[in-house]
Amino acid sequence: MISADLTIVLPEILLSIYAMVALVAAVYTGKDALAGLLTWVTALVFVGLAVWIGMGEGTAQAAFNGMFQDDGFARFAKVTILISAAAVLVMGQEYMSRRAILRFEYPLLVALAVVGMMVMVSAGDLMALYMGLELQSLSLYVVASLRRDSARSTEAGMKYFVLGALSSGLLLYGSSLVYGFAGTTNFAGIIQAVGQGETPLGLLFGLVFIISGLAFKVSAVPFHMWTPDVYEGAPTPITAFFATAPKMAAMALFARVVHDAFGGVVGDWQQVVALLSLLSMYLGAVAAIGQRDIKRLMAYSSIAHMGFALMGLAAGSAFGVQAMLIYMAIYVTMNIGTFAFILSMEKDGMPVSNIDALNMYSKREPGKALAMLVLLFSLAGVPPLVGFFGKFYVLRAAYDAGLAWLAIAGVIASVIGAFYYLRIVYFMYFGEEQEGLDKNPSAVLGAFLLASAAIIGLAWLPGLNLLGVETLAETAAAALVN
Repeated sequence: MISADLTIVLPEILLSIYAMVALVAAVYTGKDALAGLLTWVTALVFVGLAVWIGMGEGTAQAAFNGMFQDDGFARFAKVTILISAAAVLVMGQEYMSRRAILRFEYPLLVALAVVGMMVMVSAGDLMALYMGLELQSLSLYVVASLRRDSARSTEAGMKYFVLGALSSGLLLYGSSLVYGFAGTTNFAGIIQAVGQGETPLGLLFGLVFIISGLAFKVSAVPFHMWTPDVYEGAPTPITAFFATAPKMAAMALFARVVHDAFGGVVGDWQQVVALLSLLSMYLGAVAAIGQRDIKRLMAYSSIAHMGFALMGLAAGSAFGVQAMLIYMAIYVTMNIGTFAFILSMEKDGMPVSNIDALNMYSKREPGKALAMLVLLFSLAGVPPLVGFFGKFYVLRAAYDAGLAWLAIAGVIASVIGAFYYLRIVYFMYFGEEQEGLDKNPSAVLGAFLLASAAIIGLAWLPGLNLLGVETLAETAAAALVN
């Protein structure tokens, strides 16, 4: 029934209507004068939708003949996406206002991108997958080049657009091959076709092309080339957005495709995903060592962390999906705090991203330096911080799945990657004395930094039990992997 289908997709419909109505209102009532208000309202809408979805029914539902799936897995991913998008909007509002780059289009493009992400994680069909992916991507292409007076921002948007078009082509070609050999675009139909005897070679080629297209979205090696330039060139609040919500959406979509559509042939895609994981962990760990710009460093850090998340996915089991979800929730939390700190880095009112500027930062801002230390140690996987438990889960999932070689490689990559995180800590506490950064009085940025550090530093305590994320991720994984 169409009414039942519309009820299931109601959150996406309401967010789309809000974005379109707000766009018309902004155009007719003064445009950029409403930008600040729209940013806060959009963040509140995100939080409201997250609460609504999080409190929704536990039963799985499907709409439009299985094209849209509303289950525990999708709800977990959507809540994470909405909360992280709201946090980034609020964090970046003051930064963008002071630099006259906050336009009314920004929060509305973010809202439309989030609609695309919500469709992505609920996709039950290759057509729905592509619609959600392109809605997200088209919005992000514009957002990446939002700063029109900056050559680097324009270059970042152009590179992301060109390479994104290539990945979309790979994804479409793979989808056409899968449709040709399976006779359907529906995930339920594909898994039945795959499970009938020996898998056709054309179907496997289609799967490889689809995985290649999705690997671009999670910035996995060798499809990572856009990440450092886009992270560095885009305004910092937009870089923070790229590093959080889209990563969660793309990784959830990756899991949805390999398990819902190709869950019957885990052995055919497991080694491909494991190779992507291995390459991403090592390139991210090694390439970040030479970076002096903290935004480029975070880009390579993101590549390495996506490698660890893919390790959980490579396990091909329900526990592997649970480990991946826990890892992504922790990763998003760490990045929100880290980018709140990066947003506060200023010198004479201008943003600074050079790591050398943090020399002896602990003398001027001991509280913020301590919070950043906690986040950096957690990103490095130092126990007993929550980042350690995220890596422990994915390593255990890989080992339990018979991928001991990948788990051992992950431990070595984590040790290598710890160097560049600890180097920042060294600069903050033992660097050469020099004229420091300005004191940033922003209460919003300070609150996000301290809140993120507190969660990461204390959520491992037995009474807090990772704030219930472990249990929620287990329920979500069970909904995907039956």
